[in-house]
Amino acid sequence: MGWLPAALLAVPLLGALMLLLSPHTLRPLLRAYGLILSGVTLALAVLLVATFDYGQAARPQFEVDLPWIPGLGLRLHLGVDGISLPLIALTALLTFLCFVYLCWGRTAAGQFMRARPRALVFTLLVLEVGMIGTFLALDLLLFFVFFEIVLIPMYFLIGIWGGEGRRAASIKFILYTLLGSVVMLLGLLLVWAQADTLDIEALSASHGSGMSRSVQILAFVAIGIGLAVKTPMWPLHTWLPDAHTEAPTVGSVLLAGVLLKMGTYGFARIAIPVLPEGATAVAPWLGAFAVVGIVYGALACLAQRDLKRMIAYSSVGHMGFVLLGFATLTPVGINGALFANVAHGLITGLLFFLAGAVKERYHTADMPSLGGGLLATLPRLGSVLTFAVIASLGLPGLAGFWGEMLALFGAFQPANGLPRALFLTYMAIGGLGAVLTAAYFLVMLSRVTHGRPRAATRSRAQALHAVGVHTPGDGAAARDGATAEDDGAAVRDGATTGEAATRGPEPLGSPRSALDDIRGYELLAWTPLLALILLFGLWPGLLLSLTTPAVQTLLGAVS
Repeated sequence: MGWLPAALLAVPLLGALMLLLSPHTLRPLLRAYGLILSGVTLALAVLLVATFDYGQAARPQFEVDLPWIPGLGLRLHLGVDGISLPLIALTALLTFLCFVYLCWGRTAAGQFMRARPRALVFTLLVLEVGMIGTFLALDLLLFFVFFEIVLIPMYFLIGIWGGEGRRAASIKFILYTLLGSVVMLLGLLLVWAQADTLDIEALSASHGSGMSRSVQILAFVAIGIGLAVKTPMWPLHTWLPDAHTEAPTVGSVLLAGVLLKMGTYGFARIAIPVLPEGATAVAPWLGAFAVVGIVYGALACLAQRDLKRMIAYSSVGHMGFVLLGFATLTPVGINGALFANVAHGLITGLLFFLAGAVKERYHTADMPSLGGGLLATLPRLGSVLTFAVIASLGLPGLAGFWGEMLALFGAFQPANGLPRALFLTYMAIGGLGAVLTAAYFLVMLSRVTHGRPRAATRSRAQALHAVGVHTPGDGAAARDGATAEDDGAAVRDGATTGEAATRGPEPLGSPRSALDDIRGYELLAWTPLLALILLFGLWPGLLLSLTTPAVQTLLGAVS
């Protein structure tokens, strides 16, 4: 089954190349093209999960090891173990669900398939190649190549299909991540110069032998900075809120669900096992930045008005728990970090899908402007949003609980050589951050889902504008990018222009009809995430039994 990793990369890559070689032939099939290719990739990922030897989760399986650049000793080395398997499956799933959301959506969700559709499908397929390749790579330079591949498609995804501030957000994203990557490359080259190999398996098995403590610390800091930018870790996080706010819904889902995990994955795959003495020396500082990020992210969320921006800042706090788990250098803490990685991808991916749905219906993500009452206006959408929020705040029985709890428990008894009193302080601060997390999510629910919808009597022009019908001299709908199809027009909902004008008081900014509650394609895109959040919350052993052997092998470098 060694062909599986290669196939996981080849399917989306060849699909993207076909769009370049035969653009006119494939143009009529574009709406289904990306859906089919991402579906095949997901099927391959499911086959990978089904055929994985769970009794040997600590060692790489399905390995591909071929010469790449023989003159430099570089090899195309791919493989899967208990750490990378869940992230590969998560990547394939989220990419497929994004195509479901785009290709089957008949309202604003599918609007992007009408704006440069070939470029959009090409961008998402190349993005999938980079994301999956990062989790498959077992060579340092190959890891770096895949790590960088994702930057260009994400830059264009934000810069072309994003919101009004997309240009500034995309430039900020690319500058931060490229500068971090340059520093990380210097660290990787330092490891190569000292160990004379780029093979991650060999480097992990050597446990840092041949590298002095000072070299390991320097390399860990350099590699860690590059990974921390992508994670993102406070104070290197400032690109994230702008990128999430301006990105289209699918861009936010993949950015939060997968790209942030590439940074934290690098700590588990490279920084900790390859540089054990550097990890031990830097761990107290990593823990300090982690808990500051937890509290800072929570306080920033309390100050937000924009729903998408609040969810973006929540990622800073949640990824702080992941970094705290890594900083403990214990099996409990690192298992918690890896579990939180997957849980955050599922929950925050769902939250951004929901935020996009709310913004699509109300044409704003400003929480005070929404006026509350979502549970009364759109009960199913409001219920799913409530479920995702309570999962994200860490309610026991849902996936968001286990990772954060295990990270805090790991801080209670950190690895030998780490100052326990300091990590107990980190645990207390992290616990405060968990309380603040519950606070800002509950405030958000009170603003958006609860209460009575704000009522206002509208003039005929206002009512027509709400349903996307133009009146003479009124260009508002065109300026806002709204169309009769995108907003649930009167013809589709069975309403006439006269009915819209004489309907009388209705909730301010509310959708026109119950048909604007959860739509079929949204239900298809969200149901797998809902099921997995519940499954991993009730049965955490599914993930923990997979990661534990790999973590124990990883910690052989620092025990």
